[in-house]
Amino acid sequence: MTIRKCLIASAAILLLSAPLPRAVAQSPAPSWSQDDTTRIVGDVQKKLRNLTNYQVFDWLTFGIHGKTLVLSGYASRPTLKDDAERAVKGIPGIEAVENNIEVLSSSPNDDRIRASVYSRIYTSSVLRKYNANAGSSYRGPSVARMAGGITADPPIGFHAIHIIVNGGHVKLYGAVLNESDAAIANMQANSAPGTFSVDNNLDIEGSKPSGK
Repeated sequence: MTIRKCLIASAAILLLSAPLPRAVAQSPAPSWSQDDTTRIVGDVQKKLRNLTNYQVFDWLTFGIHGKTLVLSGYASRPTLKDDAERAVKGIPGIEAVENNIEVLSSSPNDDRIRASVYSRIYTSSVLRKYNANAGSSYRGPSVARMAGGITADPPIGFHAIHIIVNGGHVKLYGAVLNESDAAIANMQANSAPGTFSVDNNLDIEGSKPSGK
């Protein structure tokens, strides 16, 4: 198989797996049966993944506490926190939802950092394959988005690398194909003006998720 075919095959796996909201460690053990637990986890992932406002600047996870679903992660817009809770409340078997999703800062400075980190990661010749807009014609966010407004009008479509910005601090989540790509993403994020720190939580495709 050629390198190109390998990359396409690997990217297809990422397309299915990387942006899924992650189930974190369960404590205590759920009181559902194993079959019900499997069904509920799958239903929650599907509901969260299909939220139209869950985009590249957000990251959602969830856990199970008894028959309570615990939502965690980060939302760049308040509407996502509320929409995520509404989406999972009606799943059969879930008796309550504890919503711990953190709504991120909406400061103009954080907005500019989001635009800058996004541009540096997704216009990189190595990393552009990780977004739905990849290709030689892609030039990154528009001037209006770079000047302020990318949080309210985020790039849509699949993105394997999610960018979380809060108070100038950046966290990267998602999955990439290898350690080299993860290191390049970290370097690109660190090069964005105004970035105080970068916490690289990217998983390597095929390895055990970090659970962060």
